[in-house]
Amino acid sequence: MDLAGIFSALTTPFSSDGSVSIADLKHNIQQYNGVGLTGYVVMGSTGESVLLSKPEMEAVLVAVKETAARDKRLIAGTGAESTAETIERTKRAAELGYDAALVKTPYYYKPVYKPEVYLAHYRRVADASPIPVLLYSVPQFTGVALEPPEVLALAEHSNIIGIKESSGNVQRVAEIIAGAPSDFQVLVGSAATIYPSLTIGARGAVLALGSALPDKCVELYELIRKGQHAKAREMQEVILRASKLVVSECGIAGVKYVMDQRGYRGGLPRLPLLPLKDEQKKRVNALLETFEPAAMRA
Repeated sequence: MDLAGIFSALTTPFSSDGSVSIADLKHNIQQYNGVGLTGYVVMGSTGESVLLSKPEMEAVLVAVKETAARDKRLIAGTGAESTAETIERTKRAAELGYDAALVKTPYYYKPVYKPEVYLAHYRRVADASPIPVLLYSVPQFTGVALEPPEVLALAEHSNIIGIKESSGNVQRVAEIIAGAPSDFQVLVGSAATIYPSLTIGARGAVLALGSALPDKCVELYELIRKGQHAKAREMQEVILRASKLVVSECGIAGVKYVMDQRGYRGGLPRLPLLPLKDEQKKRVNALLETFEPAAMRA
């Protein structure tokens, strides 16, 4: 399974009453289908998955599968705190027709989560999974990271095909690429590191910014793929500025706000996450003006 390219880390839209808006989600997917994204990651961090109920997760997974273009790769976030629930979620994603499962690290019992815990967890999930498994290390949210030795040990499993490495640590990415089998695919989750990561062998990226500025992210990937490095570095600088403000500083609320300005349906995040303040909106609007005038976004 080739995962090369840019994946949008999908957001979850909510209606005015706070429920999941499947209509808005389908609208977004229909728009994304024409952008050039390799595929979609559903129920990841950007999708506010930890704030959704099981029925809501199910509805989102079904809606994306129904709406995505046939040529899009679909990856479902299935990680849970327990190995048993992770396996259950992964099997359900397979039943729904997803191509792969993205399994985040359990993190609640940090003091006892030594490397052997993660090795046993992921091997059991991969053994039971009907679809390929991608490791998911996102220490900024979980407080734990999969280090290269653990990743390289897990890369030997035939059903573990890659990792989404979201630490933003290019050295860690380089160590994994250097030590893993050639068919082990590294996807980065930090828009700020796309250029350096892809030039050292990463296969692609899964990006929150891919929901807000998918065209810009795809353009950067294509410039790198074509070897147009001067233009790619310029575009990386643009992406870096956007990622720092929209994703790092403003979070999911920032991603959703940009979506609203660009013809997608972002809406508000779910409590306890808060919407952007007016001052933040002004800063984001000023950034967007450097990309395209407001009249063009309307």
